[in-house]
Amino acid sequence: MPDVQPLVRDFVLKLKRRKVEGSHAVARQTAELLRSVVSQHRMGSSANQAAALADAVRAVGEQLIAANPIELAVGNIVRRVLHIIKEEDISATAVGIEGLSVTVDSDDEYDSEHDDRPSLSAAVLAAHARNALRAPSLQTLLEDIPVSPAISRTASSAGDSDGKTAGDKSSTRKLKHDVIAAIGDLIDEIDSCYEPISEQAVELIHQNEVILTLGRSRTVKEFLYAAKEKKRSFRVFVAEGAPRYQGHILAKELVEKGVQTTVITDSAVFAMISRVNMVIVGAHAVMANGGVIAPVGMNMVALAAQRHAVPFVVVAGSHKLCPLYPHNPEVSLNELKSPSDLLDFGEFSDCMNFSTQDGSLLLNVVNPTFDYVPPKLVSLFITDTGGHSPSYMYRLIAEYYSADDLVVRRKSTS
Repeated sequence: MPDVQPLVRDFVLKLKRRKVEGSHAVARQTAELLRSVVSQHRMGSSANQAAALADAVRAVGEQLIAANPIELAVGNIVRRVLHIIKEEDISATAVGIEGLSVTVDSDDEYDSEHDDRPSLSAAVLAAHARNALRAPSLQTLLEDIPVSPAISRTASSAGDSDGKTAGDKSSTRKLKHDVIAAIGDLIDEIDSCYEPISEQAVELIHQNEVILTLGRSRTVKEFLYAAKEKKRSFRVFVAEGAPRYQGHILAKELVEKGVQTTVITDSAVFAMISRVNMVIVGAHAVMANGGVIAPVGMNMVALAAQRHAVPFVVVAGSHKLCPLYPHNPEVSLNELKSPSDLLDFGEFSDCMNFSTQDGSLLLNVVNPTFDYVPPKLVSLFITDTGGHSPSYMYRLIAEYYSADDLVVRRKSTS
C-alpha cells in the first residue's frame, strides 16, 4: 500500500501529538483513513481475500491504537471495519451458496428422493456464520441448536467451486466495493449520530425541570437544543469542568439559544444536586460492562446523583461503544495533562527547587484527564439506537463487533 503509507504516518503523528482529540473527530478520521486503506489495497490471488484485506486493516489499526491508546474510538472504528469485512464476506459466501444450490437443483441427474441430508438455505447458512462472529450469549447457549454437517460440506463444496470459477476477480472486486460502501455508511452514521439522540430529548426532559451537566459535550448540547426547540422550558446547571473550564463555553452556547443557565464550580455539585431533577452528561467511551470513561470530576457528580436519587443519564453515539472491559490491560483509563493547567510555573518556580534529602521534589502536580464511572451509578444510556440500561450494553455492543477482534494486537515475529 505505497500510496496509503504517507496518510497513515501523518495521522499517526497527529494522534501522538494530540493534534486530533475528541471521540467524534478521531472516529471519523480513522474511518476515512481505513476506507483509503481498503480502496488502495491490492487484492492478490490468495484464496481468502477477506482475510488478506482484514490483515491490511489490522496492521494499520495496530499503529493507530499504539499512537494514542487513550483515544478508544480509534480501536472501536478499527474493530467495526474488521467486523464489516467479515459481514460482507459472509454475505458474498451466502450468495454464492445460493447460486450453487440453484445449479444443483436444476441438474437432471440429481435425485432428491434418495438424499436424506437436510437442505439448508443461504439465509440459514449466513445466520450460522454471523452467530460465529459474535460472542456466545445466554440465549444461544440455551437454544443449543446443532449445526448440521451439511453446512460444512456445502460451504466447503462452494469454496472449491468458487476457486475454480472464472468469476473470482469479479467477486473480489464486489467484496472490496461493498466494504468501501459499508465504511461510507459508518462515516455517515458517525456524522449523523446527534440527530437520533436529540430526537429522544422531548421524551426525557419535561416542563420546568432542572438539568445538571459537567464540562462541555456536543452530544449534550444538541440534546438540550432539541428540547428547547420543542418548547420545553427548563433550566441547566453547568459545572465548569476545571481545570480547562469547558463548561464556560457550553454555558455561553446555551444562553445564545435562550436556555436559562447557571454556572457552578465543580465543588458545588453536592450543594446544588438537591435542586436538580436529572443529570445529563456525555462520555469519552462506554465500556462493555456499562461503565463510562468521562471527563474528570464526573464520578463525583454520579455519586452526588446517587446520594440524592437523581437520575444519571449518559448520552453517547455508537462510535463510543467500546467492546473492552475496564480491567483489560489494553485499556488506558487515564492520562495526565500538563501541570500548567493548574499552576503558573512563574508563580511556583521557587517551590519547584525544594526537594527532600533523597532528591525527590516536595511539590508534585497531578492533572488527570478522565474519571471512571461504574455502571451501578448510571441510570440510563441514550444512544442513536434508543435508550438502554447499563446491563444491556454488552448485548448492544456485540452487534457491532466480532468476538475475535476484541483485542487488536501485533502478531509475534518469532
